[in-house]
Amino acid sequence: MKLAKVLVAGLGAIALSIATIGGAQADGKLQEVLARGKLIVGTGSTNPPWHFQDDKGELAGFDIDIGRIIAKGLFNDPTKVEFVTQSSDARIPNITTGQVDITCQAMTVTAPRAQQVAFTVPYYREGVGLLMTKNGKYADYAALKAAGADVTVSVLQNVYAEDMVHQALPQAKVDQYDSVDLMYQALNSGRAAAAATDMSSLRWFMKKNPDRYVDAGYGWNPQTYSCAVKQGDQDWLNFVNTALREAMTGVDFADYKKSFETWFGETPPEPKPGFPAEMR
Repeated sequence: MKLAKVLVAGLGAIALSIATIGGAQADGKLQEVLARGKLIVGTGSTNPPWHFQDDKGELAGFDIDIGRIIAKGLFNDPTKVEFVTQSSDARIPNITTGQVDITCQAMTVTAPRAQQVAFTVPYYREGVGLLMTKNGKYADYAALKAAGADVTVSVLQNVYAEDMVHQALPQAKVDQYDSVDLMYQALNSGRAAAAATDMSSLRWFMKKNPDRYVDAGYGWNPQTYSCAVKQGDQDWLNFVNTALREAMTGVDFADYKKSFETWFGETPPEPKPGFPAEMR
């Protein structure tokens, strides 16, 4: 009799544990967002082509489109999203404190950051490139490198800026500027033969000014951009990863392709039917 009571009590405890786990899953971020009826995305507003205010004063950019792609996956409606503008140093705190559901803000994946948030699958690979003016003194990267110390490169001021430029052009002179505008003014005035800038910015400038700028044809210093969510909710992370993956490789590729072409001026490779290339 005592053994039977122990077994019944044990089974009751197991049932309670299962119910508790099920309740925790039901109360996760995915269910919270679905019940709310909109997605809350943390992002920026001052960094084109990623996030900025357009001529109408509305947020636009690649990160904004990524947020809408996720909202479409949630509600079959890309407009069911609220964007919370935040500074770059608020990207992680706003996730960990639950102020936003997800951060999509040109955020570089690093191992230390991955100790604080859960990163989604990558949606862009950033790098550094060399922006040049058309019909300038040097035709391309090979000509810049061959010119050695005769070349001056403008770059945004940073403790690593000179070393970064010298990874691509070891002998070049490096002029650092405390604003992006001044960096580009140096290029436009001829004080610099090239401007070292993010590849995304390079493509954006070329798209907006196709008759003015060219790409030197060399990229380096790769960085992975991903969205970030709060740690500990695998269902939410799995959903966002599914939405992003299918935008880049599956049923929603048209949305991703249109955005990529709009902001970077080039077409991403079409996913091919058959064996999933990402599994190679």
